[in-house]
Amino acid sequence: MNNKRAFQKGMRDGIPIGLGYLAVSFSLGITARNIGLTPFQGFLVSFLNNASAGEYAGFTVIATDGAYMEIVFITLITNIRYLLMSCALSQKFLPGTSFIHRFIIGYDTTDELFGITIAQPGYLNPYYTYGAMLLAIPGWSLGTAIGVMAGTALPQRIVGALSVALFGMFIAIIIPPARKNKIIAGLVVISFLSSYCFTRFSNLSEGSKTIILTAVISALAALLFPVKQTGETDSEIKNSGEIL
Repeated sequence: MNNKRAFQKGMRDGIPIGLGYLAVSFSLGITARNIGLTPFQGFLVSFLNNASAGEYAGFTVIATDGAYMEIVFITLITNIRYLLMSCALSQKFLPGTSFIHRFIIGYDTTDELFGITIAQPGYLNPYYTYGAMLLAIPGWSLGTAIGVMAGTALPQRIVGALSVALFGMFIAIIIPPARKNKIIAGLVVISFLSSYCFTRFSNLSEGSKTIILTAVISALAALLFPVKQTGETDSEIKNSGEIL
């Protein structure tokens, strides 16, 4: 597939992602407005950091006047899964692919873009991902800016109601895997209870609390309940396009 066709295919596959990002980031923009960000600042944050959980965590620290290092650590921990996704994508590149292609794709490795990119058969043509990014990045950034502007124009009661939408997104993320896996369900409950106890009985800031709980609970879960690897054969893996 040549670069033009790959780019067009990426744009086609990126349409639902861009529309979804526009809707979700609108709620994120409401949160950004609540901590005093301007539409341009909200746009810039989302343009440079395409990660709903990471941005929301950063906004939470900003709202509590947390230190810069708290913002750095909470964003790193929240977004650390993208390091693993980038490692997986690096195996899809044709040997000799230039650094600039790897760098640009690494910049916008999100859950959804990773999903459609890793599913492509054979070696990855970077222009496929560029096509999807062309719709995903503006959708996320503009949605945040529009959310900030709407939060300024709408009555406070409506803004408060729309702010709940972001929490609904997080619930939508954790409920499906929790229903399928009792261990995950238990960890979710433990996380909720631990967060409540830290808030109720400690003087730690919101950022420090999130960093500590994320690191401790995830580490204990990995030690006590390691994920078992499936025994796929080399031919099955090759045919699935996961390893080249």
